[in-house]
Order: sequence, then C-alpha cells, then structure tokens
Amino acid sequence: MNELSERDRLAKLAKTCAGINLRRTARAITNQYDRRFLETCGLRATQIPPLTVLYLAGPQTIQEIAGRLELDRTTLSRNIKLLEEAGLLTIAPGTDQRTRLVTLTQAGTNILLKALPVWEEAQSRVVAGMGEDRFRALLDQLNEIAELSREA
Repeated sequence: MNELSERDRLAKLAKTCAGINLRRTARAITNQYDRRFLETCGLRATQIPPLTVLYLAGPQTIQEIAGRLELDRTTLSRNIKLLEEAGLLTIAPGTDQRTRLVTLTQAGTNILLKALPVWEEAQSRVVAGMGEDRFRALLDQLNEIAELSREA
C-alpha cells in the first residue's frame, strides 16, 4: 500500500478543502462586487447585509443582526462602527446595559436604495454567467453546506 506523504496530503487538502475554496470564491465575488459595481455607490459588499437587515426588520440589537447574518458579534461590531461613523446607522443603549440598539438612518436608507439597482445588476451578471438552473443548484448546495456546518 502506497501511503501519501504529509506534503502530498497537505497539497491535496489545500486544493480540495471546502473551507478554503468557499472563502476563496467569496473573496473573488466580493472583490468583483466592490470594484465593478458597488464602488459607485460608496458601499462595499460587506456593508450591504447589515443595512439590508435593518431596512427589512427595523431596529435590531447587534446580537440580533449577528444572528440573522450568521456572523460573530466581534466582526459585526467592527463593521457596524464604520457604518455608524459614516452616518448610515445609529447605535443607542438597548433595554439593558448589555445591549445596543442599531437603527438605520435616512442616509443609510438612501445609500442602500441607491445601491439596489447596482446590486441587482451584479446579481444578474452572475446568474447569467452561470445560467439560472446552475445558479439555483449552487444556492441549494450552499444552503446545505451551511446547514451541515450548523449541525457540526
């Protein structure tokens, strides 16, 4: 039996690792959205999800936003702080000392709605490039992977 060396095992895993490949793909698409589309609006792809949560659900605690986006609170807090500094949302004390309530400002609403057609164009290009059926299958697979990760 011919066993693979540690070097070969590492090389194989680096090429086939779900985590590495999903992160690489996420970075590539995020960079494309940022450079080719959202830059004209003054937003980054990472800023759209929390703004969208606030637009759709209304004021939320940082913990609630983190849960909806499946982000850790620390990462989200950094992003929220930048959005607050840009005047796109406000952070106020919540119902107790431990919570902070985040609210979308009118400026935040305006920039999100300005980004909407640009975001739709970026999305349309991805779907057109893959084809509708392949894109839907990809979304289903990504949701399955996320669900498996939650179970682990």
